[in-house]
Amino acid sequence: MTATLLAVSGAAVLIAAALLVWARPRRMVTTPAERAVHTALHTASLAARPLRRGLTRESAQEAAPHLRALVGAEGLGVSDPEGALLAWDGVHEPPAAEFTGTARRAVAAQRPVLAQLPDTEHPGRTLVTQPLLSDNGTVVGALGMITGSRPGPGALGALAEVARYASGQLELAELDASRARLDRAEVRALRAQISPHFIYNALNTIASFVRTDPDRARELILDFADFTRYSFRDAGEYTVLADELSNIERYLELERARFGPALQVRLRIAPEVLGVTLPFLALQPLVENAVRHGLAATPGGGTVTIEALDAGTDCVLSVEDDGAGMDPDLLRSGSFDTAAEGAHIGLANVDDRLRAAFGNDYGLVVDTAPGAGTRVSMRVPKFRPGIRP
Repeated sequence: MTATLLAVSGAAVLIAAALLVWARPRRMVTTPAERAVHTALHTASLAARPLRRGLTRESAQEAAPHLRALVGAEGLGVSDPEGALLAWDGVHEPPAAEFTGTARRAVAAQRPVLAQLPDTEHPGRTLVTQPLLSDNGTVVGALGMITGSRPGPGALGALAEVARYASGQLELAELDASRARLDRAEVRALRAQISPHFIYNALNTIASFVRTDPDRARELILDFADFTRYSFRDAGEYTVLADELSNIERYLELERARFGPALQVRLRIAPEVLGVTLPFLALQPLVENAVRHGLAATPGGGTVTIEALDAGTDCVLSVEDDGAGMDPDLLRSGSFDTAAEGAHIGLANVDDRLRAAFGNDYGLVVDTAPGAGTRVSMRVPKFRPGIRP
């Protein structure tokens, strides 16, 4: 009986101690200064998202509340380079005429402009307008804030820093847009490269089957139509591996009709990587180079091997031929004859687009030697935020 009471008493003591520990106030994990920094950084990231789309009425309206919170003003407006008010956030109605006038003056002078507002109910209210300047001196817009009294150096400095931050985000948006335009131009260059070399031969091959094997000619026409429809589609800069491989199969079907048994193809594809996203026409030019420059000039033909393998967080793609190969020194220097130069342009194009999309760790790797064939490989991340077909 005594032992039992002691056990119960001991358990009660443990429970009471646990309750005391649980009820004890928890230690603060951050200081007020750290919380303020975290809040400012979070607000800045919220403002950056719309600004990275460029300066439009919609993006300005989304960013204005967060920019006002960063400045700590009664009201804040965003204008275009001509001074037109795109968005306003604040407790008072936007002074459109005064805002446009000061914004134009700030843009023209490329410096902040202060103006006293004619407000009898709130005397002393001041509108401060700061131009949004890119690094090269181009004005991309203006920010204007309203303060209850003439602003001091701290408020002016805060507006200048927020304007500098907004300008940087808009400059990154223009860089993204320029990169997208470059990607589209490079895809058009690849399409132009496909046109003269492949289409002429494909049509000649189809024509040769029209009388001897009409059914075969009809199948090849359908393959050719699907190939050109995909290759010249007006879509984004990215595609999925499954679609790229399907288009490559159409291309190879047309080339097999041309070369016959001289062209052998081996495929080694891991099903789990078929949904990987990669730049549009990133793999097809490598296959075309293998056929055109690796096998077409080789007596007796050869074999093209295409692999798509799972490598953890990446997918490894490679195209290999057992054709003529090339001198690695010529490949590095870019000193090619006319035929090899076309291959080099295709490789450089794909390499540039891979690095632009995924970083410098994801360029092409070429293994080749005279008489030893050529293997071109690339790594593509299975997932990369912001990149989708």
